[in-house]
Amino acid sequence: MTSFLPAVPLIAAPMAGGVSTPQLVAAVSGAGGLGFLAAGYRTAGAMAERIARTRELTDRPFGVNLFVPGPPADLAAVAAYRSRLLPEADAWNVTLPSAIPPDRDDWDAKLVALIADPVPCVSYTFGLPTRAEADAVRAAGSAQIGTVTTPDEARAAAALGLDALTVQGPEAGGHRATHRADDEPGTLPLLPLIAAVREVTDLPLIAAGGIADGRGIAAALRAGAAAVQLGTAYLRTDESGATETHRRALREFGATTVTRAFTGRPARGLRNAFIDRHDAHAPAAYPEVHHLTAPLRAAAARLGDPEAMHLWAGTGHRLARGGSAADLTRALWREATSLTR
Repeated sequence: MTSFLPAVPLIAAPMAGGVSTPQLVAAVSGAGGLGFLAAGYRTAGAMAERIARTRELTDRPFGVNLFVPGPPADLAAVAAYRSRLLPEADAWNVTLPSAIPPDRDDWDAKLVALIADPVPCVSYTFGLPTRAEADAVRAAGSAQIGTVTTPDEARAAAALGLDALTVQGPEAGGHRATHRADDEPGTLPLLPLIAAVREVTDLPLIAAGGIADGRGIAAALRAGAAAVQLGTAYLRTDESGATETHRRALREFGATTVTRAFTGRPARGLRNAFIDRHDAHAPAAYPEVHHLTAPLRAAAARLGDPEAMHLWAGTGHRLARGGSAADLTRALWREATSLTR
């Protein structure tokens, strides 16, 4: 099923933590693309509120992205990392949690809500639903997209009968969508990765990772992608929920790197002092490390300190532009089509 893919094959990536606002989603969908709400880190009730707000802003299709919960992490490793971070917490005058309860990101309640009040499209990150869950979402009328980083993950997603796959390359900003938190993400670049995934499935493929201009969009489409997903490209738009510190750092910082230091999962962000201090010691423990470092990240954000914040960004971050998300969507598509004629 490809009818859910937009006429303008540009998808605004779901960026959790407040970046993917209803206004951003509505602007991209209104320009002919497909906007995505990020349900990660939100309760089912908060997700429903953002869905309702998006429906007030647009009558065009949009999607909702869910984080698939994984097994509990090694709490001893988390405790050791907490000990390492305590001097930093003292310097920021914050308290780190001493106990972190299991967290399934309100997965079950979100599925219940989306089955009762379906949206046009549901996508999954960090894994896949069970067959019964996927069947229930399908029966409710939603198209489903699995996010994959390897051909093996693509085979598993295709076996569930999903409608499309987002193929996420190592250039992508934010979390790598590996199906296990302790997996080391692959380094095969996006375009060869699309070719490798195409070898194992004929599902429509959505290219994601480091794309922020018309040239990158055109290259992904020529490589066989049915659509292109962009995240960092939208961070500086008017409707983005990114902080001013994050927006400024996209212009001022040079290198990006992949780190577990902030959340315990591999994620690409602008390289800063926090990463340099702690990356080598961060355990593969998600979402436990995410909760552990939350007070530090919040304090840094309040003071606008880019050397201690998580500043997710893909390799194309210097190409991110300001202005309205709708105008950007139209401009990117004009640029891409001018290169594919």
